[in-house]
This record gives sequence, structure tokens and C-alpha cells, in this order.
Amino acid sequence: MSAAQLIQDAWNKQAKWLIVLRPLSWLYRGGFLLNKSLYQAGLKQSYKAPVPVMVIGNITVGGSGKTPLLIHLVKYLQSRNVRVAVISRGYGGKGPFPAEVGIATDAETAGDEPVLIVQSTGVPMAVGPNRQKSIELLLSQHALDLIICDDGLQHWALERQIEWIVLDNNRGLGNEKVLPEGYLREPKSRLKYGTVIEHSSYPKMPLNMHLAESKPYLLNDGMVKPFEPNADFYAVAGIGFPQRFYRTLEAMGVQHFQCHEFADHHEYEIDDLQFEDSNPIITTEKDAVKILPLLRKNPDFQREIWVVPVDAILSPACYETLHQQLKQLGIQLDEGSH
Repeated sequence: MSAAQLIQDAWNKQAKWLIVLRPLSWLYRGGFLLNKSLYQAGLKQSYKAPVPVMVIGNITVGGSGKTPLLIHLVKYLQSRNVRVAVISRGYGGKGPFPAEVGIATDAETAGDEPVLIVQSTGVPMAVGPNRQKSIELLLSQHALDLIICDDGLQHWALERQIEWIVLDNNRGLGNEKVLPEGYLREPKSRLKYGTVIEHSSYPKMPLNMHLAESKPYLLNDGMVKPFEPNADFYAVAGIGFPQRFYRTLEAMGVQHFQCHEFADHHEYEIDDLQFEDSNPIITTEKDAVKILPLLRKNPDFQREIWVVPVDAILSPACYETLHQQLKQLGIQLDEGSH
């Protein structure tokens, strides 16, 4: 088990030994708050884009359901004739940056989540560590009403007019400690200063979402057969919170699967997909964007690989809030049904 997976496991279990990391958490918290205060005092300059910016992020490390929410919002805005684009750090991508992401862009260049977002929506998107350069690249080629920043909640170098913070109640805030003793990127008090979207199947807040799985599909080119939930699967996941994926499988009636976890944004090799028998693999859409190129480079690989797509389902209050926030920025949405 890698060091990253070891500490991820300790966070999920709220292991007591994490207390030895508290001095490092104090240093992280102090450095983070100092950096934030420098921006707030104007000693460091933030970039204000010529069009409104909406940040969708979280205060935790690892998966929260942010990407499915972003994909849903992009589709919703597109259906209402809002000219929207997306920027991202492009974590895991090798660039060169800034890079515009197209349908044919691979995850090695731009990162897995940006490739998934563009393949799902066709939205104009640019990635790179310098968000200003990404925005300028998009504006040089597109007329836009709104830019959504994927993640970047803690990126104070970019001004934003709207912040949506996804809070996954399945995972919660853990031991409520900041990195590395816990998995909080910021103290929980940060939740007071953004629009919090509760991710839960049994929500307590009016602003909430949950994920609904769709019918699994085969990733293998030219292979057609019905999905059999009673098969024995290898559940392969390189995401921030794989336990959610396992719960999804169980809710679908998939009861027989061996878990094979990799670090978030794992760069797959064909050997990662090799097992002693011929049982099928089942995985996430985020993993699939990196596995598909491997299949095409290895045409002799015959094992079935099933992909489970998920869609974000938002409460009516989320749409009402979105309309209000955009209206305040002068962005009018065409009428339509949710």
C-alpha cells in the first residue's frame, strides 16, 4: 500500500495514530490562513475575469460528487442557452498548459476529470495551473456568459462571484482536522461563506443532491452483451472515495466483487487490469477515460470492462438558488423544465 493510500485509509477510519501529524496540521493551517490574509489585504493580487466566475469545490480531499454536479450544471445551463465554459487545474495532466480540452484530448495531457467533463458535455474547457491564462485562452476563442471553475475553492488568486461547496454526508468531515491529520483543506468554518450543497440520499438541507446510477455499458470496442449483475466482478477504482462506488454497486444488485483500489487520478497500466481468471472488471467513468486508451493499444486484451455512469440529481432549491445567483450577475436563463 502506498503512503497516499495508507493515509487515505487512516482518514476514512479516523485512526488514532493521526494525532502524531498534528504539528504538521498546525503548520498547514497557519500557512493557509497567512496566504488567504495576504490576498484579502491586497498584498497579493487576485485576477478578476471579465465574465462572472462560479467555483464548484469542496473543503475535503478526495471525492465528494463534485464532478457529476458540474457536468449536470453545464448541461442544464447549455439547455437554457447560457454560454458557459469550464476551467480546471488539470490534475494528473502533463500539458503543455494552458491547454484547451477537446473531445479527442487524452487524460495524459489534460487529466481524467477534464476529459470526462468535455466528453460528457462538449463544453469549451481549458486546463492549467494558471487559471488566468486558461480563462484568457477561452475568451480569445469563445463569447461567454459564465465560467465555471472546477475545484479551485482554495485558489485565492482567482476572484469568483459564486461559490458552491459540495459536502458529502456519506463521508462527512472525518475528525474535522485539517491536512494532514485530517482530510480538510480548510477549517469547517469555511462552510459559512459559500453555498453548501449537501450530497446525501437522505438530506437534511433544502440545497441537496444525490447520485443516480444509469445502466452499465461495455468499454470494449466491438463487444456487445447484456449486463449480468450476478457475475463475479473485479471492482477497479482510482477515485477519491471508492467506498461510494462500492455502495453504488451494491445498490445495483452487484453483490460479488473484489475491490481493487488505486490512488486518486491513478495512471493505469495494462498490468493493473490483469487477474488470474477471466472475470469481468467494473469501474467508474472517471477511470474509464484512462482505461480506454489502454484497451486500444492492447487489442488482444479480451476481459470485459463495464462502466457505471452516474448522474447528479439536484433538489428544486438548487435550481432556484442558481437562477437567483445568476440573475444578480445579469445572466438570464431561458425557461425550461428541470
